Amino acid sequence: MSTSASLSGLRLVVSAGPTYEDIDPVRFIGNRSSGKMGFAIAGAAARRGAQVVLVAGPVSLPTPADVQRVDVRSAAQMHEAVLAALPADAYIGAAAVADFAPAQAASSKIKKQAGQDSMTLTLVRTRDILADVADHPHRPRIVVGFAAETDHVEAYARGKLEKKRLDLIAANRVGMAGTGFESDDNALTVYAADGAVHALGPAAKTQLADALLDLIAQRLTE
Repeated sequence: MSTSASLSGLRLVVSAGPTYEDIDPVRFIGNRSSGKMGFAIAGAAARRGAQVVLVAGPVSLPTPADVQRVDVRSAAQMHEAVLAALPADAYIGAAAVADFAPAQAASSKIKKQAGQDSMTLTLVRTRDILADVADHPHRPRIVVGFAAETDHVEAYARGKLEKKRLDLIAANRVGMAGTGFESDDNALTVYAADGAVHALGPAAKTQLADALLDLIAQRLTE
């Protein structure tokens, strides 16, 4: 059991990793998310005594001890799995979910044609998992989002926090040396709906997971 604040008796749903949106049987739209942050959060929550459901995109990370893992591939599958895991005391959306997906995946490999210099791919919006959880009849007491941005980090994070009616959002700048998607380390700034701001890191993602859970545990016990 972690020496940090206990989460015993609480149920947490965590989403982690990327989503892959299929174009055809051999190609997809994806991103660089490794899933390490979400898996670290899930593992740390379980060590604190929480019942944890981890909805994982396509990553090869081992399942943390005492965590129920649900593997998905697409944004639509992740949306379904997260909502199916409710009710919960907290939802932590650490996954990097695709905002758009191909309107229709081809049933066989798309072949280039003679003289073809370009191809148009029609994309459609995916369901917004964070917004739908925050608006759900069984809304968790705490809904936490993540914002990985290349610029205007604070403005985009605060906008997402307000628009999606979140309780907390953990923001980081993509591209900082030694941190981010594929690294074991990160640096987060957590913005709260009540106006509080918490700077976490730079530190190992395992340490950041515990620091973030301290903030969540504090709000769950208020």
